Amino acid sequence: MSSSRLLSAALFTALLPVAAAAQNTLSIGLGPQSAPAYFGSSENEANVTGNFSIQQLSFGPLRFGGSEGGTAQGFGFAASIRYIGERSGAEYSELAGTETIDAALELGGGLTYTAENFYVFAVVRKGATGHDAVVGEIGADAIYRPSAPVELRVGPRFFFGDDEYAQQYFGVTAAEAGNGNTLTAYDAKGGLLSQGVEASASYAFSEDWGVTGTVRYEEYANDAVDSPIVEQGSDNATTASLVVTRRFSF
Repeated sequence: MSSSRLLSAALFTALLPVAAAAQNTLSIGLGPQSAPAYFGSSENEANVTGNFSIQQLSFGPLRFGGSEGGTAQGFGFAASIRYIGERSGAEYSELAGTETIDAALELGGGLTYTAENFYVFAVVRKGATGHDAVVGEIGADAIYRPSAPVELRVGPRFFFGDDEYAQQYFGVTAAEAGNGNTLTAYDAKGGLLSQGVEASASYAFSEDWGVTGTVRYEEYANDAVDSPIVEQGSDNATTASLVVTRRFSF
C-alpha cells in the first residue's frame, strides 16, 4: 500500500467562475516519493506523489492569498485531498490472514494563514471511497529564505482520526488475530494518532518552474502506537519526496 501526503489548495476550482478579473495563480507539481508500505510498516516503497495549490484567488471584493515581494500571504481556504493505497494481507507476510483494505480517497478542506516568515493550517477530511471516517491535521511552518530562489520550511504536524479510521488501519478483529500471523485482537480508538515534523527546501528555476524536496518524520501515538500492527513493524514513519512544480497565472 502506498499513500501520498497532504495536497493543499486555496479553493476548489468550482469557485473559479466567480473570480474577478484580478490575477489568480495556481501551482501543479508531480514527482517520486518514498513512503511506508502501509501504516506501521517498517519498509518503504517508491510511488508517485503530487500537489496542487491555488496560491492567489480573487472573486468580487474578496481576496485570498496575495503577493508581497513575490510571496503569497494572508488567509485562505484550503481543499485537502489524500489517497491511501490498498493494503492486502496476501502481499505482506506479517499481515497474513487480515482482510484486504480497499484504496481510499479522502476529501475535505480547512483554513490556512501565510505570513512572510510563517505558515499555519488546519484541515478536515472525510473518506469518499474506501472508508467513511473523518480525519484532521494541523501544522505550522517557520519560513526562511536565504536567497531569492530558495525557500526553507520546517514545522510540526499533528494527525487525528475518529474511531472508524483508527480501527480500520490499526485495529485487529478477532477473526484476523492469529489467522496465519502473530497478531492479537485489538480494538483501536480514535484521537491523536501521529505527531511529527516536516521540512522542505524549494528552489525556483524561474518565475513559473521550481522543485521542492520534502522529508516528513512522524511517530504514531495513543491507540495507533499500541496497535499490534505497529508493534511488529515500526512506531515511526518517514516519507520523502521530490516534486517539480509549474505555476500558472490567469
